[in-house]
Amino acid sequence: MRAFSLLILAWMSLLVVLPVIRCKEQRELSEGNLLVVTVATKETDGFRRFMRSARHFNYTIKVLGRGEPWKGGDYMTEPGGGQKVRLLKAGLQEMEEDKVVLFIDSYDVVFASGPKELLKKFQQTRHKVVFSAETLIWPDRHLEDKHPHFREGKRFLGSGGFIGYVPNLKEMVADWTGEDSDSDQLFFTKIYINPEKRKSINITLDNRCRMFHNLHGSLDEVVLKFEDGQVRARNVLYDTLPVVIHGNGPTKLQINYLSNYIPTVWTFETGCSVCLEDLRPLSGLKESEYPLVVIGIFIQQPTPFVSVFFETLLKLEYPKNRLKLFIYNQEQHHEVAVSSFLKDHGKEYQDVKVIGPEENMDRVASRNLGLDMCRQDKDCEYFFSMDIEVVLKNKDTLKILIEQNEPIIAPMITREGRLWTNFWGALSADGYYARSEDYVDIVQGRRVGVWNVPYLTKVYLVKASLLHEELSNNDLFSSGTLDLDMAFCHNARNKGVFMYVTNMHTFGRMLSTENYQMSHLHNDLWQIFENPKDWEERYIHENYTKIMRDKLIETPCPDVYWFPLFSDIGCDHIVQEMENFGQWSGGRNTDTRIQGGYENVPTIDIHMTQINYEKEWQKLLLDYIAPITETMYPGYYTKCISYLNFVVRYKPDEQPLLTPHHDASTFTINVALNSKEIDYEVNEY
Repeated sequence: MRAFSLLILAWMSLLVVLPVIRCKEQRELSEGNLLVVTVATKETDGFRRFMRSARHFNYTIKVLGRGEPWKGGDYMTEPGGGQKVRLLKAGLQEMEEDKVVLFIDSYDVVFASGPKELLKKFQQTRHKVVFSAETLIWPDRHLEDKHPHFREGKRFLGSGGFIGYVPNLKEMVADWTGEDSDSDQLFFTKIYINPEKRKSINITLDNRCRMFHNLHGSLDEVVLKFEDGQVRARNVLYDTLPVVIHGNGPTKLQINYLSNYIPTVWTFETGCSVCLEDLRPLSGLKESEYPLVVIGIFIQQPTPFVSVFFETLLKLEYPKNRLKLFIYNQEQHHEVAVSSFLKDHGKEYQDVKVIGPEENMDRVASRNLGLDMCRQDKDCEYFFSMDIEVVLKNKDTLKILIEQNEPIIAPMITREGRLWTNFWGALSADGYYARSEDYVDIVQGRRVGVWNVPYLTKVYLVKASLLHEELSNNDLFSSGTLDLDMAFCHNARNKGVFMYVTNMHTFGRMLSTENYQMSHLHNDLWQIFENPKDWEERYIHENYTKIMRDKLIETPCPDVYWFPLFSDIGCDHIVQEMENFGQWSGGRNTDTRIQGGYENVPTIDIHMTQINYEKEWQKLLLDYIAPITETMYPGYYTKCISYLNFVVRYKPDEQPLLTPHHDASTFTINVALNSKEIDYEVNEY
C-alpha cells in the first residue's frame, strides 16, 4: 500500500513539473525579436506599398539587394529567384541568433496585421521554420507524391514567405550553391520533402493560411472583412485571418485590388486614410515654378462639341506658359475648330505641335509621338493625355492630379446616366473588362478615394520620370491584338507600374459619339438625345433653371408668358442652320409640305421636318416647355404633340409681320431667335 502511494506521489510530481518546463519553452516572443527581411533591388510601386503597410504595424524591415541588378529571372513565367537565397544566406551571417526572421517578397505583398499576432501564430505551430503553403505545386509537378499529407489544408510549399529562428534558417540555406537564376522554390521544396532535413530543421507549412495567404490558385477562398475600422482578408475555406497577403504568380491585379482596402487604406468608418499622404502641393508656388506639362489632345473620330472642349481647355486653372500642347486630329471635319482655337489662343502656350489629317498618321503612332514630346523634353514633368470626348468640368483637374503624386492617375469621369466610366475595376481572364465588387460603389460615390485599377482610358496623367525608366519603350501603345489603351495599360502593368483613378472630386463626364452625324452645318444641335446634358449647357439659356425660383417669367399681356429658353449660341445656330438649308417657302397659301396643301396664314418659313429636326424639337418641347406650361396652368398636362414646327423669317421688304389670327393650338410657343434693338427694331402700337 505504501509503495502504491509513493508511486502515486511520484506520478503527481511529474504532472506538476512538466507544465513548468513547457511554459519555459513557450515563453512569448517579444516584437523586438522579429526582423522582417526582404529582397528589393529597386524601389517599385509595389515595394512602396509594402513598406507603407509595414510602417502601419511598426514592423522592423531589413532590405537586401538595394541597388543590385536583378538576375533572378522573370519567374512569373519560369522558375527563378535564386538571387534571393544568396542574399538571405549572406544576410543571416550578420543576424543575432535569438532573432526570428520573417523572409517575404515585397513587390506583391501587404501586411494585414501586426508582429504580435504573427509571432503568436508562429509559436502555436511548435516548429522552428514555417513556410507559406500553396494549392498548386511549382515548379516541378513530379515531386507531388513526395509532399507530406495533411488531414486538412494545403500540401505544397510556397517560398514567397516563411518565418523561422536564425539558427534554423542558417542550417536551411547552408547548402545553397546555386545560380541567381535558379529556382528558390525548388531549392526549398527539395529540403522540405526530404524527411531527414525537414525533421532536423523542424519545418512545417502554414497549411490553413493562419499566417500567410498565397493568392495564386486560391482567389475564391478570400473575401474582405470590414470590422472595427480595419480590413482583413478572410480565408473562408479555413475561417482564418492571414497576416501576410501575397499576390504570387499571375495574381498581381488581385493583390492590387485587396490593397485598396488592407489594412486600413479604406474603411467604412474613415473612408480613405492614405489619400492625403505623400502629396505634391502646388499652392504657394510661383507660376514659373509649376511643373511643365505636355497635354496630348487626340481627335480620332467625329465628335460633338469639339469647340466646347477647347473652351474648357482654356479654363483650366494652370499657368499656360507651363503647358505645351500636342494635338492630333484625324478628322477633316474638325479642322476648323482646331485652327480657330490655335489662331486665337495658340500663342498663350509655351509650345504647340499639331498633327493634322493631311499627315495620315495612324492612332498608335500619334500616341507614341505624344509621349515622345514629353520624353525628349528635359523640363517636362508630366504628360496629360485627353481624348476629345472628355468633358472636364472641374477647372482644377490638372492641379488635383499632380498634387496626388501618383505614377499614373486618372480623374474618374462617367457617361451621363450610365455606369460607364474611364476605368475598369478588374480584368477578365483574357484581359478584357470585368466588373469588380466595388465598381458600382465607386462610380456612384458610395466609396470615395484613390483606387489602384488595371485599366484607364480617355484621360490620365503620367509622370515623365516613368517615360525615362519603366516606360522608356518607344512603342507603348502596341501589344498583340489589344487596342491602344489596353496595350498601354498592359505594358504599364507588366513593368509593375501602378495606375490609379480618383473619385475624390467631381471632374466631368464623357461624350457619347454614337450616331453622330456630320451632314449639317451645326451637327451638335442634333445631340439632344445622345448627350442631353452637354446639349443643354450649350443651347439652353443659363437662367432657364432659375425661372421659377427667381420669378423670371414676365407677363407682357394676359395669358402670355415670356421667359428665357435658348442661349445666344442656340439661337445663332438655329438661324444659321436654316439659312444654310436655304429652302424658304414662298409665303403663299398653297403649301405642299402640309396635309391638305393649304396654309390659311402663310409665312416664309422652313419646317423642322425639312432639316430632319422634328424628333429633336419634340423632345425640346417635352423637356423644357411642358414643365413651364404645367406650372403656369395648374392641372393641365401636355405631351407636347405638335404637328407643325417651323422657323419664320421676317424682313421689311419681304414679310415684315404676321397679322393676328386664330389657330387650333392649345397653346403656342414663339421663340425670338434674334435680339431686340440689335437685330431688329420694335414698333409698339
